[in-house]
Parts: sequence; C-alpha cells; structure tokens
Amino acid sequence: MTVQETVKTYKNFIGGKWLSSSTEKVKPSTNPANKDEIVGYVQISSEEDVDQAVEAAKLAKKSWRKLTGAARGNYLYKAANIMESRLDEIAETMTREMGKTFPEAKGETARGIAILRYYAGEGMRKTGDVIPATDSKALMYTDRVPLGVVGLITPWNFPVAIPIWKMAPALIYGNTVVIKPAEDTAVTAVKVIECMEEAGFPAGVVNLVTGRGSVVGNRMIHHPDINGISFTGSNQTGKLVAEGAIARGAKYQLEMGGKNPIIIADDADVDAAVEATISGGLSSTGQKCTATSRVIVQEGIYERFKERLIARTKELTLGDGMKENVYMGPSANEGQLNTVLSYIEKGKAEGATLVLGGNRPKDPELQNGYFVEPTIFENVKSDMAIAQEEIFGPVLALIKVDTIQKALELANDVSFGLSASIFTKNIENAFEFIDEIDAGLVRVNFETAGVELQAPFGGMKDSSSGSREQGEAAKEFFTSIKTVFVKP
Repeated sequence: MTVQETVKTYKNFIGGKWLSSSTEKVKPSTNPANKDEIVGYVQISSEEDVDQAVEAAKLAKKSWRKLTGAARGNYLYKAANIMESRLDEIAETMTREMGKTFPEAKGETARGIAILRYYAGEGMRKTGDVIPATDSKALMYTDRVPLGVVGLITPWNFPVAIPIWKMAPALIYGNTVVIKPAEDTAVTAVKVIECMEEAGFPAGVVNLVTGRGSVVGNRMIHHPDINGISFTGSNQTGKLVAEGAIARGAKYQLEMGGKNPIIIADDADVDAAVEATISGGLSSTGQKCTATSRVIVQEGIYERFKERLIARTKELTLGDGMKENVYMGPSANEGQLNTVLSYIEKGKAEGATLVLGGNRPKDPELQNGYFVEPTIFENVKSDMAIAQEEIFGPVLALIKVDTIQKALELANDVSFGLSASIFTKNIENAFEFIDEIDAGLVRVNFETAGVELQAPFGGMKDSSSGSREQGEAAKEFFTSIKTVFVKP
C-alpha cells in the first residue's frame, strides 16, 4: 500500500451528511514544511455541490431561526467544549497543513473556542429597543432578524479563527451557513465542522463545500438564494465578491489586505519596539493581514533600533512548526513563496538595501519546504513596491524619518488602512497618531498584529468594505433591523 493510499479523504458536509463531490475528484492537501507529505485529500467540488448545500441551508433556516437565542447558544457551547477536547489534534492539523508553529496553532484554536463561547453568550442579549411613538396608545420597537442563508469564504492564514469568527455570529443571530474554506487548509476546516456535527447542529444549519474559488466561490457569490456573503482574502477577489453581490442585491462584507506601519519614535523603548516589530512582522511567517510590513523609525534612534532588530532576527529559528524552538515556519504554499521572493527581487531592483536574509535557507533539512529567510531592507522609499504592496511574507522595510509628522505622512501613504502602531513615551505623539492615522486598528506601544475577539475588527480604504467583524459589531452585518409599530 502506498503512502497516498493510507491518507484519509475528507468530504463535503451538506445537510448533515458527509458527501463526496459530484465531480468524484479530490486533490491532496500537502505540508508546506515537507511538500511530499500529504495531510489529506479534499473534494474538488462543482457548482452542483454548492447548489445542494444552499438548498440544505434554505430548508433549515426557518426552524433554526425559530429557536431562541439561548437554544442556539447551547449548540455553540457544545461545539466549543468538543473543540477544546480536540485542541491538540486540530492545532497539529493546522501546523501540518498551513505551516505556522504548533504553539501558534494551539493559540489560534483556543481563540476559536473562546469565540464560540463569546457568541453563545450573545444569544441571551437584547436584539432591539423600545422607541417612543407619537401615538400614546401605541408600542413601537425594533428587532433584529437574520439575513437567511449566508455564504462564508475564508482564507488559509487563520484556518480556525476566521471561519469561526464568521460562523459563530452568523449562527447565533439565526442564519444558516455555507462555508467555502481555502483549498490549502480544507482539512483543518473539516476538523472544525466535525466538532459542530458532534455538537448536534440540526441538518443543514452548517454546510461546508471545498474546492476552487473560481468554481465554488464564484457560484456562492452569484447564487440567488445566498442572502449575504462574508469574505476574507485578497483585494482582487474581494472586488469580484462585491460586484457579484451588488448585481443581485445581496449584502456583502469584505476584509482584505494591509500594508501595516509601525512608527518608532526617538523616545521609544528600543527593546520593546524591536520585539513588537519581530512578533508583528515575522511570526506566522508574516502571513497575517495585520502583520507589520513598514517600520518607520525616527533618525535619532534609527541605528540603535536597526542593529538590535538585525541581531534579534538572526536569532530566530526556521523549521517545521511541529518541532520545538522553531519561531518561523514556511510560506503556506509554493505560490506564496514565489510571491515573497519576487518582492525581494523588486526591492533590490528599485534600490532598497538588503541588510538581512532575502534567500531560501541553505539548511538541507529545509530544502523540501517553502521556506524563506526573514528579510530586512533599509533605504526604502515610500513609492517602492515593497513599501506599497502587500507581500504577505517575512519582509520588513525600514524607512528613516526626521519627525513624527513625516512618519504619519508616510504611514498613511498607501491604499490600505488595516492596522498601525506607534512606540513612544510621549502622550502628545500618541494622541496625534491616534487622531491622524488612517487605520481601523490603532495601537500604542504594542505590535500591529492580532485582534481582540470582543472588539470590532476591520479596516479603512482598500482594506475593507467598511463593515466590522467580531464583538457586538458582527450583528450589524448578519442581521437586518425590523421596526415594529403596534396599536391595540
């Protein structure tokens, strides 16, 4: 028996059943740290499979909506408990399939569990307000009602947290869902859905279809019975989602790219700023939409900061995320690796100075994975590609400035506006930054990456369609307001 024959094949989850796709075709999901290792086989689905999933969600939506919020919350609580019992298994699958280190994967899985519990509690919160009516004998109030069937299209960089932070609010507010996870992390997504199946969600409430975005995702975008689309991914695909949704009058939500700056003021704590830059820019191999990409440093502290940053970055260990003491795993796939390498070449061609990294590692143990060295450029100008375009890899661009005002000007000089940070002990600098920065997530003396599950998350400019995810803000997308006027 070959290695491939011993690997499990994972199916779509439609109407409460695990089903093979109508194409009867599967594809391997491989380990980016060792491309010869197959994590599992996943379905290559067709439009027909999407239609079947949407029909199942339609049939389930009325009875699911009629449950109380508390009853729906109980399903989320059960799923959270089951996921907690399988935390290590899910995290290991994530590491093997996506490449992030096992501790990072465990942290993300724990976050997914916390999100489920948070939204389970939302089922007991109010859904409307009483409003004074001009008629003294009348009662006027608002209520929130679900959209109906919601389509969720999720990326590979957070294969547990992002699907859950979309599914959990969609479900608690009474919607049924069809989710299309990224192909590169479809096995991890299946593990999450298995927890929801075990929790006893009614058939059709949660449906999963794996496959290509050009087929599965495109059908979801244009399906007449999907009432809302929540998407996280590239700007290019996000525009297609918006165009398709607008054309048929569906609600849509987009979370896309970032080119996130960290400003280091002359009075900053250098060691803290260096650690935040490394954590924000190089953990998860820089594959976060909130990852630090541009490091804007005042000239008075520049050399000291640069030397410390280079020294600390040299201490980082690359390798298989399942091994101990590994800080940075591989790029998630070959395409992403090639994108990172191409931007490194662009940086050199445009005149930036490569001061560290920039190559595939020479370690023989890393040759069969999609590894790239953590990379630092200096003498970067704001109009260079590495200062303007999202790389989604472990590449830091150092930009020297003389004043905080210039730093703010350059920080805003991109089309994105997702997250931004400043390190300073000067409260005036901090509040000027908070006031002037064009970003949805603003941090002082903390890294750019990472979000709080109970707080609204989203960007400005090309980073978002303007709506917010997570926290109580999620209800704004997943529900509509109904105003009721009752006169005896």
